[in-house]
Amino acid sequence: MNVPTPGQFPKSSWSRSGRAQSKNHNETPCFGSPNKRGYLMVDLLVALAILSLAIVPVGFSFARERQVLKMEYFRSVANEIVDGEMEILAAGNWKNYPDGSQDYPVHARAAESLPPGHFQLTKTANHLRLEWNSDAKHGIGAVVREVIIK
Repeated sequence: MNVPTPGQFPKSSWSRSGRAQSKNHNETPCFGSPNKRGYLMVDLLVALAILSLAIVPVGFSFARERQVLKMEYFRSVANEIVDGEMEILAAGNWKNYPDGSQDYPVHARAAESLPPGHFQLTKTANHLRLEWNSDAKHGIGAVVREVIIK
């Protein structure tokens, strides 16, 4: 059996450590010297830090924007309900309520999507005021409509 001697094997471009060896010994291996690889690592860490500092505030702004949009949605739903109920009252339903301030029952299904609050009707002679107030401290504020009946 012919066993090749060490000089008969073709030269491999890989060393025993698994690193690539260049065919021309004057060239440096992939990624250059260890100092250059260190600079590459530092550069990568700086890039990740800059990216993190840019992305984190954007994430918080999206969360705040979501909260603002939710409050605006509640305000628009309350506006629509108060406007519709005020039209019904102005069309003649105001005669069914006594003078003074009282809770106003709303039968709109959209009112279920509002945060906890209450509708209040205030009637004085020919002046009607319908408002929705949130029960929460930091709610969306009052939504008010007033009409003078002629």
